Amino acid sequence: MKYLRRLLQPRKPAFWLMLVLNALSTALVWIVQHHTLQPAAAIAVVVFAVGNMVLGLYFMRQLLQTQAPEERPPQRPH
Repeated sequence: MKYLRRLLQPRKPAFWLMLVLNALSTALVWIVQHHTLQPAAAIAVVVFAVGNMVLGLYFMRQLLQTQAPEERPPQRPH
């Protein structure tokens, strides 16, 4: 559950970038599977899909390495 809290941080731009890039990768893979494309076009779409997946994983890793607001220790008043 700790990792899920770290992953779901909608106030951080990395969360939204991760969602958008992973959705775009899924859409690109669907295009390759359901449409007949020329080989060069299919390769270009697959390269974009893999690139989006890698960037999505990068943003997910960034989110998992940061602490969620609930995990931070309470700050002492000065």
